[in-house]
Amino acid sequence: MAKPLQEYQRKRDFNATPEPAGRRTRAGKAHALQFCIQKHDASHLHYDFRLELDGTLKSWAIPKGPSLDPKVRRLAVHVEDHPLDYADFEGHIPEGHYGAGDVIVWDRGVWEPEGDAQAAYAKGKLRFRLQGEKLSGVWNLFRTHLAGKKEQWMLVKSHDSEARSEAEYSIVEAQPDSVLSDRTLVPRKAAKPAARRRSASTARMPELLQPQLATLVDSPPAGDWCYEVKFDGYRILARIDGADVRLFTRNGHDWSAKMPRQVAALKALGVDSAWLDGEMVVVGDNGVADFQALQNAFDTEQDERITYYLFDLPYLGGKDLRDLPLEDRRGALEKLLEHNDDPQLKFSEAFNQPVDSLLDSACRLELEGLIGKRLGSTYSGRRSADWIKLKCKMRQEFVIVGYTDPKGSRTGFGALLLALHDADSGQLRYAGKVGTGFSATTLASIHARLKPLECKKPLLANPPSGAEARGVHWLKPLLLAEVAYAQMTRDGIVRHSVFHGLRDDKPATGIDLERAMPPAKATDLHLTHPDRVIDASSAITKRQVAEYYAQVADLILPQLAHRPVALVRAPDGLGGELFFQKNAGQLHIPKVVSYTKAQAGQAAMVLNNAQSLLGAVQMNTLELHTWNATDKDFERPDRFILDLDPDPALPWKAMLEATQLTLTLLDELGLKVFLKTSGGKGMHLVVPLTRRAGWDEVKDFTHAIVEHLAHLFPERLSAVSGPKNRVGRIFIDYLRNGKGATTVAPYSLRAREGLPVSVPIWREELGELKGANQWTIANVHERLGEVEDPWAEMGKVRQSITARMRKQLGLN
Repeated sequence: MAKPLQEYQRKRDFNATPEPAGRRTRAGKAHALQFCIQKHDASHLHYDFRLELDGTLKSWAIPKGPSLDPKVRRLAVHVEDHPLDYADFEGHIPEGHYGAGDVIVWDRGVWEPEGDAQAAYAKGKLRFRLQGEKLSGVWNLFRTHLAGKKEQWMLVKSHDSEARSEAEYSIVEAQPDSVLSDRTLVPRKAAKPAARRRSASTARMPELLQPQLATLVDSPPAGDWCYEVKFDGYRILARIDGADVRLFTRNGHDWSAKMPRQVAALKALGVDSAWLDGEMVVVGDNGVADFQALQNAFDTEQDERITYYLFDLPYLGGKDLRDLPLEDRRGALEKLLEHNDDPQLKFSEAFNQPVDSLLDSACRLELEGLIGKRLGSTYSGRRSADWIKLKCKMRQEFVIVGYTDPKGSRTGFGALLLALHDADSGQLRYAGKVGTGFSATTLASIHARLKPLECKKPLLANPPSGAEARGVHWLKPLLLAEVAYAQMTRDGIVRHSVFHGLRDDKPATGIDLERAMPPAKATDLHLTHPDRVIDASSAITKRQVAEYYAQVADLILPQLAHRPVALVRAPDGLGGELFFQKNAGQLHIPKVVSYTKAQAGQAAMVLNNAQSLLGAVQMNTLELHTWNATDKDFERPDRFILDLDPDPALPWKAMLEATQLTLTLLDELGLKVFLKTSGGKGMHLVVPLTRRAGWDEVKDFTHAIVEHLAHLFPERLSAVSGPKNRVGRIFIDYLRNGKGATTVAPYSLRAREGLPVSVPIWREELGELKGANQWTIANVHERLGEVEDPWAEMGKVRQSITARMRKQLGLN
């Protein structure tokens, strides 16, 4: 009997495709069954519908995608089983490989079969309920007798409250984007967009305006676009109402007082009423936006260094321009600024050159990348595919020293093996592989040039061994490949590489790594083993972890101050054993404050300054977890925390709903709440308190909150810990409110793949979140650069648990 994933693995070369090989299993663990729907732009755009059953994802390709109309039957072609970890896969399957094209996760969640799922699947008649980000309610999959190379099934929505007529609402058109990320998917054969309204309407000026946000994409989409520089600054919206000029952050916070010169420059435009959109930037000595210099300008009140680059005009002179095409709005903005001679206001120019050369120039200038805007698009005030972000990658010539055989439907070769000359010895050293970026034509033409260069053994100082070297055709090092890549490991191996072409204008001799000028030191801390890779998936090193904590020290130290802390240490990185440590013990952490059991009730330590924080990082700390009390009074907590911990298979929408339900109850109790992502799967709700109640009283109070919510919503929420008690539900963890219990601190890294970060958010942002781990060490700087600290006012809150609150929850 064939193994369940044998056909899946036979069709793919995992040295060249980013798809998962299929190692994740969940045998013996209580869990809800997951489903996912992936939008896949392969030879034609379609939707891959996958249901977890018997340890794999049973899969169907649905050409037109699901319909909420029970009268509409969608063809579903049964394809090979996929591994469970495929449910999170997004990315580009390279040309020449099976399923070549872009993939996003269009929907995900849990499914509940009616009756015996295995028997129903074997019979070819599945009826089930979905709980997803987009799809819900009862659905049917049944096998037909239609002829075809593969089984032909049908997907049909049942009549229930979630059903809708296809004529009035197409869910695939209304909700086209990923539920996991900012990714969108522009089909290679996209239809022309429907005509948009072109008139500017007379309207009262809005009090507040939501900014248009850009979607991150991997490559430039087809169509008519204009491109601008992606500024490394603060997004600011300007509201002009006569002499009243206000500057707002993207979250609606008034920053007018921080930038009086920019306010004065806007007043000088002589506009009666307007909303303008742009970015506040400080340009460094090298002519590139310097975000650190911008922060320093705010800190030192030197707003004369700040330039306001304006790029859109949503409202002007009593007219709402948001429904006008992009080029009309920008034309009006350029005209508005044509007589401006104030250097602190500038028009953000668009460029007409091909986008590939623009991006290449931007990256060579060490810019962040480009912002693309679809010509003809309106200003929707949300994140959409009409504005996109293209980020820079590193690019480098490599010597080609070998190639692998193709697999599946690919022809020519699978991947090229790359090398660079060592700068000191001049020897060629192995630098990894590139298997993406090839077309069928280039696979054939390059293969023809490789064949005559074959030799018997690798001409490398450090040839790969084992599976990496198996079946490799070694080559004389005479050809060069230009390759873009996201990262390079400490061993000099490229990651996420993309082929851009052969270079015939340079000799292969002397090609070594192009290195940028090293940045200024984040700290004078001496690190041992700074180049040790902490996370193999992202190649993040110990030095980068130290630099991160140095950069966020001003944010995290107020959350650590005087608060006992527990450390999660990873001496051998994420692949080794993790240690949870609550006292300093034999750790050599400078300026750490230690408390004995007699003082604190248990041994404890406090990190009150940057030296102790970074000293903990030197001792291989990744996570910092804190008590709910400080060393001012170990016996009386100054906050409580509710940690929403979901069944991992639940859709993110379920977490948002549970968070809103919990917030509603806390609102009814009259308690002010602060939010943060956990950095894992859930959300943390933090309620500050005056130090009046003891540990037992606070813990009993939070237990009553959770039991009350679980009683009201038993299908969604659980008040009992343990995986078996939260199958298909969310456990609201109140146990973190006992003495000595800890919760991960805001801005702390998490010891998980990609090193996500626990990040405070504004309550108004909750609905925009894609997940609790959407910010990582690699992208959190974007968040910190755009948003004012949501917890800045926490220390001013004065509230306590009252008799009225206890009575509302049924406590004596």
